[in-house]
Amino acid sequence: MFLVQRCSSLSKLTRFIGIRQLAGSGCKFSTATETEAEFKLLPFQTHKLETELSEVATVKRDDALHYYKQMQTIRRMEVTADNLYKSKQIRGFCHLYNGQEACAVGIEAAITPDDSVITAYRAHGWTYVRGVSVQGVFAELVGFENGCARGKGGSMHMYAKNFYGGNGIVGAQVPLGAGIAFAHKYNKDNNLCVTLYGDGAANQGQVFETFNMAKLWNLPCIFVCENNKYGMGTSVERASASTDYYTRGDYIPGIRANGHDVITVKEVTKFAADWCRNGNGPIILELETYRYKGHSVSDPGISYRTRDEIDHVRKTSDPIAMLKRKLIESNLATEDEIKAIDNEVKNHVSSELKNALQGKELPLEDLYNDVYVGDSNTVKGCEPFDYHDSKSTFL
Repeated sequence: MFLVQRCSSLSKLTRFIGIRQLAGSGCKFSTATETEAEFKLLPFQTHKLETELSEVATVKRDDALHYYKQMQTIRRMEVTADNLYKSKQIRGFCHLYNGQEACAVGIEAAITPDDSVITAYRAHGWTYVRGVSVQGVFAELVGFENGCARGKGGSMHMYAKNFYGGNGIVGAQVPLGAGIAFAHKYNKDNNLCVTLYGDGAANQGQVFETFNMAKLWNLPCIFVCENNKYGMGTSVERASASTDYYTRGDYIPGIRANGHDVITVKEVTKFAADWCRNGNGPIILELETYRYKGHSVSDPGISYRTRDEIDHVRKTSDPIAMLKRKLIESNLATEDEIKAIDNEVKNHVSSELKNALQGKELPLEDLYNDVYVGDSNTVKGCEPFDYHDSKSTFL
């Protein structure tokens, strides 16, 4: 009886002491005892913001486990995609998101399904968090009709409801994102558009033109620079006279935050979303992150950076490992629960891959469909006077 009472009282202290230290008391913990925990955000910098951001965040256990599962799913999905490419089941371009998972998961956690997102060509993780199944991503990668774009888009052109891709032209999604934000403002739906681009696109003229229009019209747009430190094989220091990307909007306020920490990403994005919904216009987020793989799968990624650099980031700033450590130290989860999620994700991704590979390529006549909206259109073929009927298959 005394031991039971002692276990009950000690469980209240696990938030501060940790499971391992309690092991010596004779208590056995199979599940975590805390339902929520408070975390200090990692340091961030602001530009032209008078409103102060909170430096702490309260996270519920279920939400934290959901973030962990999502990031682990993206990681496992990308490792599998890497293997599919190397076995020549994926052809063409393939850009992986390994190491950047906290950006997509954190941002998605801070917005609503009715908000819009548009990104560049490193889009697999974003496609998943926006609602496409792992099977839908894999099938699209291998070009099968059970893919999210029926096999026509491949790695760089995946879409879902309120997710506008997947865009292959560097920086081209930025003005499109402003256009989507304009539509939200025009429709007065109080939604916003998250427009993502990389540090490699940050120096393009169309980005600065878009900033001007977005501020001029006070569009509800969160511009997010996913700064993974390299534009293809060129470091940001060699490419940009100023690497303070969060200040690049000049008259647009900005925040620079640690993109490895999903909780910090979620909180700064929530602030940015509230900023837009309150009619303040656009805002810029710079998320400092890192990609473990090369620019694309065909890039070994070690000709312009060292293996030691990559290993150092993995050991000190891996987003999945960071969240796992916080979950255990705060007693939101135990080692056993984390391992159970890891196994669940592993089995799920394997099953989804198997189902995806059961698909097949589209028949040739389907190539002319979905060029226009509606069912009464014709599309010109390759030969003179060669026309084909085109219909919409997604509506």
